Amino acid sequence: MPFFDNIADFFSKLPSLEFKITDFLDICLVAFILYNGIKLIRETRAFQLAKGLLLLGVAYLLIYQLDMQASSFIFRVIFQNIFIVLIILFQQEIRQVLERVGKSRFSNLSLLIKGNDTANIEMVSDAIIEIAKAVQRMSESKTGSLIVMEKEMLLGEVIKTGTAVDAKITHELIGNIFYPKAPLHDGAAIVRNGRLICAGCVLPLTKNNDISSDLGTRHRAAIGMSEQSDAMIVVTSEETGVISVAFKGELTRNLTESKLRELLMDYLIETAPEGSSAVVNNLMNKFKGKKK
Repeated sequence: MPFFDNIADFFSKLPSLEFKITDFLDICLVAFILYNGIKLIRETRAFQLAKGLLLLGVAYLLIYQLDMQASSFIFRVIFQNIFIVLIILFQQEIRQVLERVGKSRFSNLSLLIKGNDTANIEMVSDAIIEIAKAVQRMSESKTGSLIVMEKEMLLGEVIKTGTAVDAKITHELIGNIFYPKAPLHDGAAIVRNGRLICAGCVLPLTKNNDISSDLGTRHRAAIGMSEQSDAMIVVTSEETGVISVAFKGELTRNLTESKLRELLMDYLIETAPEGSSAVVNNLMNKFKGKKK
C-alpha cells in the first residue's frame, strides 16, 4: 500500500540523512507548537474534539489497511478537507491563540495593571471594593446584575453593543444601573482600568449544553463571555440573589462579599504579567473547590 510504502521508504533513508542545526530548530518549533496547542485545549471541549479526530485517524488507517473502498472514500474526502474542518471546529481556540500572539509587553502598559503604577492599582482596588459592596446589596434585594471585569483581552466588540458611561465606579452607580426600571439594567456592564466603561452590553451565550438547567440567560451569558476572553464576570441572580463568578468557562456560585473581593483582587491586581499562568491555575483550583 502506498501509505505504508512511504513510511518504510522514509525510515530506510534515515541513516543517510544529514542532520543540521535548522532541523533541530524545526523539531523544537513543532514540539513547542504541539505542546502549547495541547495546553490550550486541555481543559476545554476542544480536547474532546481532538480525541475524536485522533480516533477517526486510527479508524481510517485500519479501514485503509483492510482495503474497504467505500469507507476509505468517505474518510479520504474528510481528511482531504481536514484544514477546513479544523478551522470550523477550533475557531474559538484559533482566535484565542491569535489574540495572545498579538499581545506584547508594551501592550500590557495600556491594560488593567500598568507595572508598578500605584495610582492605577489603588483605582482598581477601590473599584473592586465598590463592586463587591454593590453586588452584596443587589444580592440582598435580589436584583439581577452582570458585570464584566476586563483584563488583558480587550472587549471592543462587546463594548460597541452597549452605551458609553466612562465613570468612576461607586456602589451607588452600580446599583442605579442595575435598578430593575433603569434603561440599562438588562445587559452587562464593562469595567476597564477601574472605571465603568459602558453598560447595557450584549454578551455571547455559552454553547455548553452540560450546564445546570436552572441557570438563566445572565449566567449563560457570563459563562459564554468567560469562554471567549480572559475576563472575570460577576453575576447576581434576580431569582435567588446568589452571587456567582464566571471564569475560563467555569462558574462558581454562592459567593460572599469577602470571597468575591478576594477573587477579584487575586486576579486583577496581584497578577504580574510573568506570573499570569500560575495565578490562573491557582484561581481555577479555587473555582473547582468552590463549585457546587
